[in-house]
Amino acid sequence: MNEPTRRPDPTAPTAPHPRAVVLGTGLAGLLTAAVLAGDGVSVTLVDRDRLPSTPAARKGLPQARHAHLLWSGGARVIESLLPGTTDRWIATGARRIPLPTGLVALSAKGWLPRWPEMQYLMACTRDLLDWVVREQVLARPGVTLRDGADVLGLSGDARRVTGVRLRDTGAADGVAHLAADLVVDATGRGSQAPRWLCELGLPAVREERVDSGLAYATRLFRAPEGSENFPVVSVQPKAGLARPAQGATLVPIEGGRWLITASGTRGGQPPTDADGFEGFCRQLDHPVLADLIARVEPITDVFVSRSTVNRRRRFEQLPRWPAGFVAAGDAVATFNPVYGQGMSVAALGADALRRELRRGGLGDPGLARRAQRALARTADSAWDLATGQDIRYPGAIGDQPPVAARLLRGYFDRLMRSATGRPDVARAMIDVMTLSAPVDALLRPAVALAVLRGPGAAPLPGPPFTEAERDLCRAPR
Repeated sequence: MNEPTRRPDPTAPTAPHPRAVVLGTGLAGLLTAAVLAGDGVSVTLVDRDRLPSTPAARKGLPQARHAHLLWSGGARVIESLLPGTTDRWIATGARRIPLPTGLVALSAKGWLPRWPEMQYLMACTRDLLDWVVREQVLARPGVTLRDGADVLGLSGDARRVTGVRLRDTGAADGVAHLAADLVVDATGRGSQAPRWLCELGLPAVREERVDSGLAYATRLFRAPEGSENFPVVSVQPKAGLARPAQGATLVPIEGGRWLITASGTRGGQPPTDADGFEGFCRQLDHPVLADLIARVEPITDVFVSRSTVNRRRRFEQLPRWPAGFVAAGDAVATFNPVYGQGMSVAALGADALRRELRRGGLGDPGLARRAQRALARTADSAWDLATGQDIRYPGAIGDQPPVAARLLRGYFDRLMRSATGRPDVARAMIDVMTLSAPVDALLRPAVALAVLRGPGAAPLPGPPFTEAERDLCRAPR
């Protein structure tokens, strides 16, 4: 008697040796590959760009020209995934800047004192950040790179993704197929994952957007001699006013340079020409940045970007989810870069995937759905912070936050004011800002009591530079 024909299990592994394909080689893709590599897993990184072998610009990451701050919450996770990364960054020119010790910042409620270290940030170009991580990931056994490859879509069906289709001019039909037990989409803001999933028969993905209308303009300057330990300097935009919000930030980067990014919302965007750049900085709430750049040499033109929309794709809310597929990083949630959260959220997402992998590995049919939900949770705090602020700017487009969040605005405004005089409140604020603690840390009883008491000290009259820094600021060209 013949045995009944067995239908293939759509959630079964595709090969004896687990295989993963990661689409995109930005920070989210690289850290995902680091998590997946090992234990006999073969990982293929796919990118449409030809990747540089040095810390150089790449076509698919134009926003890399602007200020990127890697907060300590994300830096610690990256260090845990790739031990030694922090030392490598520093050895190649990045700086570990203590917060708020190495920060001269005018918040919406006043100058922040430079108390002893509470958290930190890594300051360098995005090109250097990515290059150091990329070199370490590509050196791992089992990791290969396929760059210069366009992704056409996913293979499989609504029950399971079995690989990806790539454009390949050498193939008979112009298409190459990469089989995989897990495909991770880390292609960033331009991700086509919602379309790919619809092509497999899944419903449309709900998307949330909050657009402040913010635009960026960035220029590089030659830093003066003796400025190796110069702080990050920031004049932050004010929300909730009738006029456009404007600000600017100076970040000391590798190569003895200052990177200055200016920003403004609708009706107050920074100019795109070199002559207007200094003038824009001079008319901010304090002219400190204009005073600084008036004394140094510009070394680039002005680079402009308007890719600042907060966008969140709610993959985790789909009623069905295919085994073998996960969306990560900016493919899930993008944030207004003014808050510097994207890279840290990408790191937290990779860590969430690592935790889910430990529960069952690539062969676990429930891995993809659990991981997608865990990745969504890592974006919650950053999303609430960014959109809760951005929706307050004049002309902002998007849904208002829940009533409870709107009622808390007054509390958060008072918290920012209290942080200018109370180190315990500043610590809580900086812990949350650096994604080292959840947002509800700001509501803990001890913090709330300190906020109710107010700053408890007179506001600082001006930027809290040291005497050596003041001398440097006054130096002629």
